[in-house]
Amino acid sequence: MAPKKLLEKAMNEVDLNISRTQESVLATNTVIRNTYSLLAMTLFFSAISAVLTMVMQVGQGTGFLMFIGGFIMTFVIRANANSSKGLVAIFVFAGLMGGALGPIISVYMMAYANGSAIVAQALGGTAFIFLSLSGYALTTRSNFSYLGGFLFTGMLVVIVGMIANIFLQIPAFSLALSAGVILLMSGFILFDTSRIINGGERNYIIATVGLYLSIFNIFIHLLHLLSSLTGRN
Repeated sequence: MAPKKLLEKAMNEVDLNISRTQESVLATNTVIRNTYSLLAMTLFFSAISAVLTMVMQVGQGTGFLMFIGGFIMTFVIRANANSSKGLVAIFVFAGLMGGALGPIISVYMMAYANGSAIVAQALGGTAFIFLSLSGYALTTRSNFSYLGGFLFTGMLVVIVGMIANIFLQIPAFSLALSAGVILLMSGFILFDTSRIINGGERNYIIATVGLYLSIFNIFIHLLHLLSSLTGRN
């Protein structure tokens, strides 16, 4: 092959690689933008649902059923993540999870004299943890895929611990579990954000659910920790 043709072939391959890289970056940025936009909307919708169930004085039993419904909806979302039904499903999921939060928040606000402050601190702490970790992953674009095995093992340990504490009822162990869940969910935020950035997750609906669940669990367990450490009856 003539040197000129070799040079043209090499240049075409370079152009093709550049084009593919640009397309990959564009696709990743689109997933990131869609994920955080949808996350903001679902969190806002959950907040409205929580306020409504608080105003309606929905009981904890109904709240628990709403939580179970939200859990079931995660499977519906995954089954329909590539269609418009997935968007409808994720808002149903957010509404149920937010509705389940209402009775929980009401209990804390009634049980403690500084209940409102505890809820506000938990909200602020959750926002700080999420924005700091997700912002770090987005800014540095570090790959946290290596955390996958540790997070899976940690999840199993926490689940076993929670089941055991149902029978043991040890307050100190309960606090340790809540601290463990917060650390675990913080790891998931880094892991999930890293997957979005590095192309491991291309579906923004599924990515949103993962981040939402991490935020939800951090808030719940921060409430538990703060009420145990700073709650005044």
